[in-house]
Formats: sequence, C-alpha cells, structure tokens
Amino acid sequence: MTPSPLTSLQQEAVATLVERARLTTSPVDVAKAQRFLAMAEAALEELAHIRAQSVRYDVAYNAAHDIGEGLLAAYGFRTASGPGQHATVGLFLVAICRGTDAETAARGFDVLRNTRNQLRYGAKQIGTAESGFAIETATALLAQARTAIQ
Repeated sequence: MTPSPLTSLQQEAVATLVERARLTTSPVDVAKAQRFLAMAEAALEELAHIRAQSVRYDVAYNAAHDIGEGLLAAYGFRTASGPGQHATVGLFLVAICRGTDAETAARGFDVLRNTRNQLRYGAKQIGTAESGFAIETATALLAQARTAIQ
C-alpha cells in the first residue's frame, strides 16, 4: 500500500506549509495511516447509536482530524510542535484534497474546528444541521483518503 502521487498543485501547497514551518517531514508510515483511517471509520459507524447532537459533532470532528493525521503519516509529514496543530491539519487537508471531490470537505474542516472550539470552550449548542455537516465532511474526507491510500 502506498499513497497516490501528489499533483504539482498539491506538492506546491504542501511545500508552502513546510516552508512556513507548519509541517515537518517524517518517515512515511502507511500502517499508521491505515490505523488512523480505521479509527475514523469506526467512529463514523458509531454515530448511528448516538443521539446527542454535540456528541455526534465531536465524534465526527475527531474522525475528520484522524483522517488528516492518517494522510500526514501516509505522505511523510507531521505538524510542527506548538500551538495551531489542528489548524495545520486543516491546511494540510486542503492541500492534499486540492483538485479532488473532497476539496470542499477539506475547506470545511476549519469550520468544524472553529465550531468545535466554541462547543468545547464556550458550551455552544449544536443542532442537527451542524452535526450533519460535520458527519458529511468527515465522510467525504474518509472516502478521499481511502482512494489516496491504497
């Protein structure tokens, strides 16, 4: 199993994140990537058993984050130490999904991240539409990641 090659646009976007010290290189670890994707898939499958919208949202956000971590491992990157690591995962998702069916979902990750912060630190109420958006976003990202890492 190897990740599909990046297009020149994807390579350029990832190189920019490295140049800006948001990402560092690490050994490619497809096995770790597969574990992250399996965790995300299991989390998304459990959503059918969860009624609370805030919990559904949080599970979907965590699944989307795991997908980003899986793609980082598959392509040989990790987020730089320090604040902003979740934001960097989002930027990486946008770079990796550029030009794919999941590009819109990747751009949605930052919306998920901001709402999750409001949920976690501001006790924001989460409705069905917001949890649905989170689930759709994570599902689209998982489909793209499964295509990219075969």
